[in-house]
Amino acid sequence: MADAPIIAQKGPYPVEVTAGKTYFWCTCGRSDTQPFCDGSHKETGLAPMKYEATEDKRLFFCGCKATATAPLCDGAHNTL
Repeated sequence: MADAPIIAQKGPYPVEVTAGKTYFWCTCGRSDTQPFCDGSHKETGLAPMKYEATEDKRLFFCGCKATATAPLCDGAHNTL
């Protein structure tokens, strides 16, 4: 059984993504390189989520790990 994710921060991480680049969003909340994975999920039963940018733009990646629209923020942090 997977560990519950921890809240990395109660708000999104604004990130300028680059078209064609792949990002791995941290689902466990333990990464020191939030909002992206650094391998800290080992032994948690959780795995990073792959995100492929289709255009250059600013996105808001979830920091609380409670979003229903992973990996992007849906405002769920406002209810925590």
